[in-house]
Amino acid sequence: MELGKARGTRLAPRTGGRVLADALVAQGIAHAFAVPGESYLDVLDGLYAVREKLHLTTCRFEAGAVHMAEACGKLTGRPAAAFVTRGPGACHAAIGVHVAFQDSTPLLLFVGQIPFAETDRDSFQEVDYRRMFQPLAKWVTQIDDAARIPELVAHAVDVATTGRPGPVVIALSEEMQKRSVEVADIGRAPVTRPYPDPDSLARMTALLARARKPLAILGGSCWSAQGRADIRTFLTAHDLPVVVGFRRQALYDGTLDTYVGDLGVGADPALVAQAREADLVLAIGTRLGEAVTQGYTLFDREGRTPIVHVHPDPAELGRVFRPALGIVSDLDAFAAAAARLPALKPAWSGWRRELRAVRLAGREVPDYEGPLNLGQVLRDLEGLLEADAILTCDAGNFAGWPTRFMHFSDRQRFIGPTNGSMGYGVPAAIGAKIAHPHRQVVAFVGDGGFLMTGQELATAFHHGVAPIVLVGNNQMYGTIRMHQERAYPGRVSGTALTNPDFVKFIEAFGGHGELVAATAEFAPAFRRAVESGRPAVIELRLNPEQVSSRETIAQLRGGAAGKPVAKAKPKRAAAAVTRPAGGTRAPAKKPPPKR
Repeated sequence: MELGKARGTRLAPRTGGRVLADALVAQGIAHAFAVPGESYLDVLDGLYAVREKLHLTTCRFEAGAVHMAEACGKLTGRPAAAFVTRGPGACHAAIGVHVAFQDSTPLLLFVGQIPFAETDRDSFQEVDYRRMFQPLAKWVTQIDDAARIPELVAHAVDVATTGRPGPVVIALSEEMQKRSVEVADIGRAPVTRPYPDPDSLARMTALLARARKPLAILGGSCWSAQGRADIRTFLTAHDLPVVVGFRRQALYDGTLDTYVGDLGVGADPALVAQAREADLVLAIGTRLGEAVTQGYTLFDREGRTPIVHVHPDPAELGRVFRPALGIVSDLDAFAAAAARLPALKPAWSGWRRELRAVRLAGREVPDYEGPLNLGQVLRDLEGLLEADAILTCDAGNFAGWPTRFMHFSDRQRFIGPTNGSMGYGVPAAIGAKIAHPHRQVVAFVGDGGFLMTGQELATAFHHGVAPIVLVGNNQMYGTIRMHQERAYPGRVSGTALTNPDFVKFIEAFGGHGELVAATAEFAPAFRRAVESGRPAVIELRLNPEQVSSRETIAQLRGGAAGKPVAKAKPKRAAAAVTRPAGGTRAPAKKPPPKR
């Protein structure tokens, strides 16, 4: 219903389910991801009425649905909606809410609720969602009066997108959805976002003028393309060395000489050592959380290393580290203002070159043992990705390989769960492909995470999108095995896995499968997957001894963790593999031994 027509005219009665669907359209929500339930049948009927304006994706598991919505919000800056049923559905969805909360991603989760009249009877699937989601979401509410739907949905979108973005959870009582009401829709409100005051920018410039070893750390979410361009202008004009926070590679062009790496899980020890020498830190958008600050040890908490901390949420300024200057600002607004500052004559160009040299040395590929060198595979993938490709990543040790060996260019995006949620990569790739159907989307997952949500590939087939999934198969929960070998070397317990034939798995859906057991096989296999035009899985047969990009199990057992894996040297040429005509599988080989 158009807002103008609603004024001065009698409103047509609508059910609560239809009012909710119209409210989402009025707020500009374009995508909804759902696992259906009888607790919100009337909303499903309302979504049918607006199907030309709001695309509904039917998913196979609630966690997958919320991961898809989260990835959509992370890539677009606007929240997508997820719908799940009460009780078990909400519990399954909770992990996606936690991802959105720690990743600062706007998200709307709607949960069907029991009839309001049955509250507090321990009714079938009854849960108090305010109590359940309170620590996981920015705001949790329940709608019991259909006339308040436009108001509460509009406020939910505002909460999800302003300040530090995050998830909002809305429970929908069952009978409310059926009731007919006469109520007008509420449109989006143009809100001026917080802008950095000129005095703060002048103080930042003065601190920068005195620095000799400055370091910029980029983080946060919902940067627009213009915001990323503006912050790049500021940082390159000042020749500042730039690192990105944990899984924030999408924020800065890694091919630039000012990019010096990432601070997060699996960061280059040489970079971490250099970062400790910084005499000024520009923390822009990042929360300076546990991963970025290496367990809160990278900087002193008293502020002896001056920190300029820019963040849209004032509660994050000084939360752990006392800043020399805190700036409350929308990140795009700060970037626009910083881009207009006169460039200083840098006294730190040698420092920046030193840090860049550390980055380039760290991404040289060692001569890892085994026929498949994952570092070289990812360097090959860098050259195969399209200019605006999106790479989604799951949680696990394997996720440190692309951040170590790949550079993502300006238009490419790399997204992963900063809360370490396994099972994120595949549904995130599907959500990304639904939000951006014309862009190349690749997921990089481990064998453990893949079998948590890999069934969502059925969703990709159902909705006609074709992501490519790279599955690293080392037959173990690799991260936990690494910690296990450090703490209890040789006592393998609970971390070994038995896997299916991943090629047959995707072929059973009608997709394209490839098995890659040697380095030279990867590039042709990837090209065939792209050319197939179908959802694809490429299994990468990994050496389980190489438990991370920097450590082997033997080193961990010998107490040599953290020492170089091998001196970088030219890679051995992989042995050629003869394939049957028209086939996509390498010759059958025995799986690598379990350890």
